[in-house]
Amino acid sequence: MRDQSIAVKGRLLCGDKPAANVRIKLWEEDSGPDPDDLLEAGYTDSNGEFQLSGGEAELTPIDPIFKVYHDCDDKYLPGHRKVKFLIPKSYITQGKVPKKTFDLGVLNLETIFPKEERELIVSRRRRHHQKFFDEE
Repeated sequence: MRDQSIAVKGRLLCGDKPAANVRIKLWEEDSGPDPDDLLEAGYTDSNGEFQLSGGEAELTPIDPIFKVYHDCDDKYLPGHRKVKFLIPKSYITQGKVPKKTFDLGVLNLETIFPKEERELIVSRRRRHHQKFFDEE
């Protein structure tokens, strides 16, 4: 096992405005029976900017994935648009603290991404579902 780390930064827009308070996560995706590892999670700031980093001890090189959960150009559909980006392996560094940062640049979330997914938040449904039963 060896310690490996990764960092990502950038700025998200929704059209010509900063995409503020957008949920973002940095994952280490595993294939096979080993579950994926959440390295760090957070939200964009009021200017749409973010920076995440994290690390994992693995035998083989880690597979870092950056995920964005947002509602840009998607006001009325349930859940959030979910987009994921593979981070180049050349930005993986040895040790617990990243020595390089992958700069995603400025990204407009109005873009329609191939293989985009939706994340439906179960906890909201459960609260609504429970409220329904409480009213009966």
